[in-house]
Amino acid sequence: MKKIILAVVLLSMSLAAEAKTTLLNEPTTSVDGLKWAKSTAGTWMGSDKTWYKLNPKDASIWWSKDGKKWEAVKDGMWQDKEGKWLKIVDKDLKWSNDGGKTWSQVPDWTWEGADGVWNKFDKNWNLWTAKK
Repeated sequence: MKKIILAVVLLSMSLAAEAKTTLLNEPTTSVDGLKWAKSTAGTWMGSDKTWYKLNPKDASIWWSKDGKKWEAVKDGMWQDKEGKWLKIVDKDLKWSNDGGKTWSQVPDWTWEGADGVWNKFDKNWNLWTAKK
């Protein structure tokens, strides 16, 4: 009987540790104090009140002015709140301060949308959002 109880206790501890590890791997907060939540809509606001979304299957970017009719963004670029151009290049998020002439990696894949909402992609291209 003691062996069964010990086995149950060890199994429950193992499951609890696994659940805690899974939760810690989810981006829920960052060092800057933002509380991140997975976006249910998967959209973010770029400049000129244009909405964007990502097709995670092929990393294509789509845009819409009304959130109903969507079109592919031919060059795959959008602008953040500061006017930097962003795009996905070789499975990496890059940005440019010079209109797309040179590109550098976006730290933590995080940018601020025109509406003041912070956005970031995880490794599976899911969109996460946070407000200050």
